[in-house]
Amino acid sequence: MSHPEHSQHALLTFAESEKSPLSIRAKALVFVDPHSRQLREQANHLAASGLAVLIQGETGTGKELLARHIHRESERGGLFVAVSCSAISTRWGEAELFGHVAGAYVGGASSRAGWFGSANGGTLYLDEIGDLPLSLQEKLLTALETREVLRVGSAHAAPVDVRLVAATSIDLAQAVAAGKFNERLFRYLDEGRLPLPALRERPGDILPLAEYFLGIHAQRLGLAIPLIGAEAQVVLEQYPWHGNTRELENVVHFALLVSSGEEILPQHLNLPDNVPLRQIEQLLARLTEAERVQLRQRLL
Repeated sequence: MSHPEHSQHALLTFAESEKSPLSIRAKALVFVDPHSRQLREQANHLAASGLAVLIQGETGTGKELLARHIHRESERGGLFVAVSCSAISTRWGEAELFGHVAGAYVGGASSRAGWFGSANGGTLYLDEIGDLPLSLQEKLLTALETREVLRVGSAHAAPVDVRLVAATSIDLAQAVAAGKFNERLFRYLDEGRLPLPALRERPGDILPLAEYFLGIHAQRLGLAIPLIGAEAQVVLEQYPWHGNTRELENVVHFALLVSSGEEILPQHLNLPDNVPLRQIEQLLARLTEAERVQLRQRLL
């Protein structure tokens, strides 16, 4: 049996260094809407508590960004290690999670710390934990409760200090009822559950996020940061954003490119016709000139 070295490299990602160009983006948590501000407070309390955290939210809502925020607020000195449970191999999962000693596998001449070892003193982020193979869920819970890991091929458990933050876009309670998720692990995670609303449920974040993404991509491309016109603002605020913040970023990035750094207009927004134009026109017609000026001043 060959060793899982290639799988470990493929799945393991570490926090960006402070000097990385991506570190600025990784630190940003644009929460302006009242629902978001309340969520930030809850996240800060959980960060200080030391509990495991379960972030529940639709795909694209920014669950990993919130997990990184919790890691920073916890002031843990170790790394933030992000792992996609959707990509975990059932065959090699135990070695990927807990590591293996040299010689445990054919061709495995060197030992591996595994994700727990890499996150020792820091935070292990398990994205889409509902996709973690059921056979590994009990072992994960044991490691969390005992604060020890047994590397594959070793006869002795090693102590670890790992904070778990998990995320899911499914209802884990339903997965438990269907026999697809370990009930004890769910109860362990449920103590620190943190629901992350969809973007359409926190509309106050839409324009601040759009401005933020404009700034990020304009800086990267060396372009001037354009204003978002009043009409484009209405389109952005009325659109349902089924793809959440990930979709918003893509739309804003496109608008930046096609607007050539000038004011962003509705025609610059590459959106499906999910927002009836007549509805937008009616809304714009109800705006007074003073309200239009106020909308523009929000961007200054």
